[in-house]
Amino acid sequence: MPIPTHREIAPAIHYWGTPVVLVSSRNPDGGVNVAPMSSAWWLGWSCMLGFDASSQTVQNLRRERECVLNLASGDDAAIVNALALTTGSAAVPLHKKLLGYRYEADKPKRAEITLLPSTTVRAPRVGECRVHLEAVVAGIRPFATGDPRMAIPACAVEVRIVKVHVDETLLDGDERIDPERWHPLLMSFRALFTRGDRVAESRLATGSESAYAPWKRGPLVRLASKALGAVAQYRYGVEDEGGDGDAAE
Repeated sequence: MPIPTHREIAPAIHYWGTPVVLVSSRNPDGGVNVAPMSSAWWLGWSCMLGFDASSQTVQNLRRERECVLNLASGDDAAIVNALALTTGSAAVPLHKKLLGYRYEADKPKRAEITLLPSTTVRAPRVGECRVHLEAVVAGIRPFATGDPRMAIPACAVEVRIVKVHVDETLLDGDERIDPERWHPLLMSFRALFTRGDRVAESRLATGSESAYAPWKRGPLVRLASKALGAVAQYRYGVEDEGGDGDAAE
């Protein structure tokens, strides 16, 4: 592959391509808020979510401490667009008004969403989505407080997944997702895409996925895993450094 010609730029946004998530949570009146977002990433059974701190979802997460991450596929683009530029906050923040946001009291009705009950959290699931991750809040902290380009207050919400529901047609075996069948909806610079064809075999995928889940193995493997984890934590674990005014909630 030839080396491309690079040019230094200062883009307005850094939406390089991440999965779209419909976050469902409960409002103070018992109603349901469903918010599309794409600032999300996973590590193990934990997920980090990035939000405008003024959003109704953040207020709900601070109060309820739980939500459902409904992962959108290409089939859900119409739902995402129906909810775009809406907010569950009756008092629409000025910066959102300037971006064209408007208050929507009943988001599920507007997007014609089918709500399904969850099994461990009170927030319902979005039936149309093929993957549902029930989650509880592990922590909320301010984000990018020292970044002069961040024009609004932002926060990072860490959630821990407690229950997973998937469309059975995505499964390759009992509990393995077939990547050829799962086509997540992606947002790249505000445009919606699904993934393309497989471009190469992955060296990382040569081993068994079970190696990443010793907690599903026998008692001896689980015990050995805990011992190795304790050693790794002692040698490589990091403390919350905060900085720029950041502080864990």
